[in-house]
Amino acid sequence: MTAFALPERRAGRILTAMTKTQTHTLAAPGADVVYDVRGPLPPAAGLPPLLMIGQPMTAEGFTALAGHFTDRTVVTYDPRGLGRSVRRDGRSDHTPQQQAADLHLLIEELGAGPVDLFASSGGAVTALELVAAHPGDVRTLVAHEPPINAALPDAVGADRARAAFHEAYQARGFGAGMAAFIAMTSWTGEFTDAYFAQPAPDPAAYGMPADDDGKRDDPLLSKSSWAVTDYRPDVAALTAAPTRIVIAVGEESAQLYTGRAALGVAALLGQEATVFPSHHGGFLGGQFGYAGKPEEFAAKLREVLDAA
Repeated sequence: MTAFALPERRAGRILTAMTKTQTHTLAAPGADVVYDVRGPLPPAAGLPPLLMIGQPMTAEGFTALAGHFTDRTVVTYDPRGLGRSVRRDGRSDHTPQQQAADLHLLIEELGAGPVDLFASSGGAVTALELVAAHPGDVRTLVAHEPPINAALPDAVGADRARAAFHEAYQARGFGAGMAAFIAMTSWTGEFTDAYFAQPAPDPAAYGMPADDDGKRDDPLLSKSSWAVTDYRPDVAALTAAPTRIVIAVGEESAQLYTGRAALGVAALLGQEATVFPSHHGGFLGGQFGYAGKPEEFAAKLREVLDAA
């Protein structure tokens, strides 16, 4: 919901009076990266900005969570090539290194670093690369369920399961690919022979369309984001960084693919994962059909950030 029918536009940004949200465009090399700032810059009360990032999720996915941090300046963004952020580099792949370079420029643009950073899923992978490459950018990183196959004891099985949903997408389109992806991410435990012996899931069982629209450019189901799950954290750089790194796992998803990956990354960093309410999308409101517990999630995130 917008504050007015015709929002005021000034110098390339939109100011919404009700939410005090300003939308800006960062001219990064090869892309126009769109980001939103809720609250003042420099931030009030001496607290750093709180960035919330995902991948391939865009800024709108953090609406519910940001609403619980009205006392903080919250920044969200659309990664390059997704949502409102238009690429000009002629590429379609999504790599943690490129996303981290964009975030570094964004943090410099904010002029209020180092920031606190909540990063989920592929965004958590990007955040680990950001801290490794630019350790002075982030005060506290909460990396929520980074899907890193190499952190799993069954990494070969995870790679095989990923290839299977990609093949379903290539053969039968979005519905089949997404059904296979959901089957993978909802499987409990390691990817054993029992997993691969299952029949191909029915898209209708997950509310997915059976028709094939002919497109093969989905950032989740194509190979364009394989660099995210292929990422290998630079453990030496991360442990040497001044950033406080907290690896987070959902209480309902600890035995699922992304939760198990989080536990593996935590072990690589010599820590135990911090348990957060709900599941992989625990911070989501109900508008995406995958509601978590955003109020409880926000309370836990605040507790973790306040412990810095």
